[in-house]
Amino acid sequence: MYAVVTLQDSDEVMVAPSNWLSEDKKQCYWPPFKSKEKYLKAVMTGLEPSTGGKPWEKLAVLFHVEYGTYEQAKEKQAAMREKEQTVTQKNQVIETSQLSPLPSQSALSGISSHGILVNSVHPTMVSQGCKRKCPQPDSAGKPSNKLNTDMFILKSVKQIMAQVKIRIQNINSTDQTTNEQKNNILDAIAKMDKDKRRKETIGVFGKTGQGKSSLLNAILGLHYLLPSGCFGACTSVVTQVEANLTDSNYAAEIELISKEEWENEMSSTDNRTETVIERITALYGADADKKTLEELKNSDKYAEIDNFLSATKKTISHTKVTQEFSSDVARYIQHTDWYWPLVKSVTIKIPNCRELLEHIVLLDIPGTGDCNKIRDDLWKSKLRQCSTVWIASNINRAIDDRDPWGILQHCIQDLGPGGECRNINFICTKTDDIDPDEYLRFVCHSGEQISLDKNPKTGCIIHRNNRAKKIVKELFENYDIMKSKARFITDVFTVSSRAYLDKNPHLEPTETEIPKLQDILKSTNRRINRELTRDYVNQAKGVLSFIQSIQLDTDEQMAEKKAEVYTKLQKNLAKALKKLDCQFDSLYKILDQCLSKGVEKSVEQCVDTKNSMIESVAPNDKRGFHKTLQALYKNKGYYWPKNWDAPLDLNMCLAKHMHDNIDDEFNLIFPVDASNKTGISVQEQIDKFSIIQSDTAYSPSSMLYHMENVIKTEETKVKALLKREVVDRKKKIYSSIQTTIQNQMTAGYEQAANLRGDKAMEKREKKITDTIELLKYSMFKDAKLEVLKQFKDLKEHICKTLESVLTRSVERSLSQTSRTTLMDVSREIEKLERLSRELSD
Repeated sequence: MYAVVTLQDSDEVMVAPSNWLSEDKKQCYWPPFKSKEKYLKAVMTGLEPSTGGKPWEKLAVLFHVEYGTYEQAKEKQAAMREKEQTVTQKNQVIETSQLSPLPSQSALSGISSHGILVNSVHPTMVSQGCKRKCPQPDSAGKPSNKLNTDMFILKSVKQIMAQVKIRIQNINSTDQTTNEQKNNILDAIAKMDKDKRRKETIGVFGKTGQGKSSLLNAILGLHYLLPSGCFGACTSVVTQVEANLTDSNYAAEIELISKEEWENEMSSTDNRTETVIERITALYGADADKKTLEELKNSDKYAEIDNFLSATKKTISHTKVTQEFSSDVARYIQHTDWYWPLVKSVTIKIPNCRELLEHIVLLDIPGTGDCNKIRDDLWKSKLRQCSTVWIASNINRAIDDRDPWGILQHCIQDLGPGGECRNINFICTKTDDIDPDEYLRFVCHSGEQISLDKNPKTGCIIHRNNRAKKIVKELFENYDIMKSKARFITDVFTVSSRAYLDKNPHLEPTETEIPKLQDILKSTNRRINRELTRDYVNQAKGVLSFIQSIQLDTDEQMAEKKAEVYTKLQKNLAKALKKLDCQFDSLYKILDQCLSKGVEKSVEQCVDTKNSMIESVAPNDKRGFHKTLQALYKNKGYYWPKNWDAPLDLNMCLAKHMHDNIDDEFNLIFPVDASNKTGISVQEQIDKFSIIQSDTAYSPSSMLYHMENVIKTEETKVKALLKREVVDRKKKIYSSIQTTIQNQMTAGYEQAANLRGDKAMEKREKKITDTIELLKYSMFKDAKLEVLKQFKDLKEHICKTLESVLTRSVERSLSQTSRTTLMDVSREIEKLERLSRELSD
């Protein structure tokens, strides 16, 4: 058997043996053969996946049809490719004979923001001496990208809607109802171009020196974008990289803390943490940490700082990526300049990289922390936005380095049940940094075999890469925290940024695996572009259907039918809302039961859990540890000491048993990926909701057909919006346990932090223990009730939104009596239907 499939990351139609497909036919194994003959032989013989030496790649596919012979499948492939070529050609010249030219460029506003650039070479690569083009796989293997049609479909629909807008504007009428309808349509068209989605965030873990800056430079094809040590050089600054979609300049936006925030940090001389002291001394000199705020204000430096903070944001802009640009950015981030203590975040914007970063933000997740509350809140909120995480670690340390795993363990709740992370990738960097003779001795000593078909260095690099991948994948599989907290898709990459940029003779571009990471970005951008295009087309169909449904009511039977449909849809809405309410009640009971168990366990073990956490981080001699604990309590139970790889978080510790008891069910009720069908997820309940029944079908020429289309469009739009809101709300629901605990413990924290004198450390510990003992029965119960309250609020928000939007849509579509025919848009609807089908193919 042979299957015809479309590879989703390239939109290429291919023939594959049926045994290469997964059971659900959504993925396909792909052989690594570069030889066309070898590849064709594998297809013809139906070679079993993962044979032939190198590992096979698993690709996402869209399954079309299956045939008994290879020849039949090839005929279908050829027919589909011919159709696609025709569609592309038609899209390039679409509407030229049917639509008049647009009157102004403004009518096409927004096209570029959703378009896809298909060339892999950035213009800056040539200007900076990096002429490398993102490698294109051999035609025998994984196909290369072809021109994506989404941009042409979107442009065509925008042209149609621009013409419709002009026709609507040109309608002159003194009838109030007609003018109200005109304004509603014009408002709907205007909103279509304003609808935007938050970009997806890819968080990059890794301490300074692990190759993060070089990694991003290589992915973007730019030698000097980020200087070594810049990305993550200062842990108190949130740094991110995104596309510049407004002009062709390389820009950096520097966000500063406010004067009030800075003075609050300096206000107390008794309770300054080591991180605050570091920042004060960086700005005011070595003895500044002993001075009061008033004394600091009298120094010469204060006026300079005050002037510097007069603007909340500074911008650096260059036409090219040069070392001057990198130096200008680095001075606000690195510790070598005095600015860094006053910087909250840095956003670097890159032009000409839509294909890679149009809908993506690359975010630095530093390996060490900053106890400052303002910046920690910013860091936490950014962390919870990450849909993907890359853990970068030098390949020499990737296997036995505990730091990245420790950071991941601390952040796992903010990424999984408390966040929206779907993928965690471990990236072993600096793979070309190897001594072949030393490595060969290691291999011989371990008894392993190594192929040296190429030169010795290349053979050693590839062997070590494969070995590292195998070991890290096993670590992922056996890592308990990965199993219990969320369901992540994991992968391992072995990259050499330097070899990719400098054309290292020992490695082919594909062997550096930088192209694989570029493909992840491209695939993500393509997916989001397609989703945005579908959303736009769907909204356009709704607007046109509304226009077409506005016809002169001269038929009494039609008026009766409209009244009948109106009554039926109202009943359907009430019935669907009642069913949805029952489904939410079932989920409420599940959460209630899990939380009750968590409360019981927390009450029993909270003091022991707290003591175990303190003992696990205390140095053997306890020297200086009293200051750490004082800072912990001063900062309301959260403190990240300088040079520690993870923070002390007593609130998270106290919330542990409640989180442990709800995590499994919480991940089923609130999966990050809406396509992950758990059977009980909130997103699935929303998907099932509909007031349009399939038992009635109207003719496409019928007014009721277009009225129903209007309602379907509104239903689809509001359900998509609610599903995105669910992901944001579930973060707050999950974190409310920890927030409730922190709020109730705050008074005890403050009292413990203010204790002085002999045995102050013992007094503080007793105070915290007494506070926990005093509050444990009410505190954990209140945390449970807060989760349930927020879940109930979510249910009410979803039900009320669906009821409000759909009631208004039904009334607008069916309750009004038309006294005029606005205009005929049947031809435009036909074009949209055709374009919609092409988008779905």
